[in-house]
Amino acid sequence: MSKNLIIKQYEIGPLNNFLYLLGDPATKEMAIVDPAWDVPFLCRQAKEMGFKITKVFLTHAHPDHVNGLDDIEETIPVYISRHEAPFLRHGLKNLVDVDEKGRSQGSPLQVGSITFEVLHTPGHTPGCQCFLAQGQLITGDTLFIDGCGRCDLPGGDAKIMYKSLEILMKLPEDTVIWPGHHYGPTPTDTIGHQKQTNPYLRCDSLQEFLGERM
Repeated sequence: MSKNLIIKQYEIGPLNNFLYLLGDPATKEMAIVDPAWDVPFLCRQAKEMGFKITKVFLTHAHPDHVNGLDDIEETIPVYISRHEAPFLRHGLKNLVDVDEKGRSQGSPLQVGSITFEVLHTPGHTPGCQCFLAQGQLITGDTLFIDGCGRCDLPGGDAKIMYKSLEILMKLPEDTVIWPGHHYGPTPTDTIGHQKQTNPYLRCDSLQEFLGERM
């Protein structure tokens, strides 16, 4: 049976958030990325496709990406960077830390039989992370189509963001970007094309980037 990753993208909420379902057709398991605004809708979508929600992946902990966590069953683990967990309210029992190497309790993140590489990409917040599998990159608020995340909010740092974008630019040119908001001309794009059109990826130096971003 095919193990090709299934990605379903939904634009929900007043801030043009992109919410995602990531599924393994071999095991019929799915993860929700950044549950916000209308989690019951996402759960219904998964059920209608014949999948079961077994995990939650968080790119970061800003309210517009996590305000639906109360609608997640407490038995479902919620994976978050260990640098980001303090941003969430105390007492959330199903939080699971992800370290800088993208591992949780020594193991890589998986949805069913599909393994995800987790890239620690701070700058927008200290614990921003991206999820990569089969050439598909969920970027949250690190990288948008023709844009990147703000660096002037608590925990943000434009110098660190520049380094994080350098990490993403080293990925294969045909890597597909799936951003956290619909702020650009298209809902997805490739790393290669973004190098040509994204003003933040076209900066030749940190100084130029700081001038653009700040």
